[in-house]
Amino acid sequence: MSQFMNREDVEALRAYVVGPDSGFANRADSTVLLHITHSNLKAKFMEIRLDLHATIESVKVKLSFHCGTSPSAMLLTLLDESGAAVATLWEDTRKLGFYSPRDGYTLHITDSDPGSASAGGWLEDTSLVEKYRISDEAYDKREKTYRKWKNEQLAKDPTWTLEKEMARRRGVEYTPPAPKVEDPDHMADLAAAISVGKRCSVDPGDRRGEVMFVGRVEGLPLGFWVGVRYDEPLGKNDGSVKGRKFFECPSGYGGFVRPDKVKVGDFPPIDEFASEGEEGLGDDEI
Repeated sequence: MSQFMNREDVEALRAYVVGPDSGFANRADSTVLLHITHSNLKAKFMEIRLDLHATIESVKVKLSFHCGTSPSAMLLTLLDESGAAVATLWEDTRKLGFYSPRDGYTLHITDSDPGSASAGGWLEDTSLVEKYRISDEAYDKREKTYRKWKNEQLAKDPTWTLEKEMARRRGVEYTPPAPKVEDPDHMADLAAAISVGKRCSVDPGDRRGEVMFVGRVEGLPLGFWVGVRYDEPLGKNDGSVKGRKFFECPSGYGGFVRPDKVKVGDFPPIDEFASEGEEGLGDDEI
């Protein structure tokens, strides 16, 4: 049977249905996309669509909703792609198109109001915003608070945690988190039986690969780790931890696992067509 549509036909049909890929298919000829910067703000507003027939006054009104500056306190400067000033938009009655802005140009807003909402970083730095606070005494007088409910749960079960409660509500068995490792020789005995260069299988999922590293890893929890270069991109890194390289492998092919997850021996690469099942990565894998 001959092919119904070739590649060129498919591309032509796609172009007809979705239109040009430029994103400007529905733009009017009288609009321009300008970036907006502000004297009091670090943020940059990208590609704000403005009408060339709009007056500078109406442009200021529109921009006030983005930056919080009153139109009367705005001084607009048009900058080209290199950041050089093209014009200062002094006259509010002029049309934006008078200054011949182009897509990609920038309108810089200078805020002349010292009491502006944008002054002092109030619109960007939330640490400057006064938070609502309540004393412990006042909070304890309230009914049906989380603190009272938590104390009631702990009175019934001293091992209660919020994670345990959520597991109960989901109807699943709660598995407490593993205790923090304090021993720098954690799993050293298991690591001693694993050698660099050996083929291995990593749980979960019988992921095959080669042992590339055995030892302690600065930047990971205490104890011994095994660095594995997987046959397939089933890892989480490229053999690096926090910028330090422990072994070479492509990105996504490397991983560090605890020795109890690694079996060494005759583990050839798995035929990708032999099984359709695949398990995820372990919770204790880096």
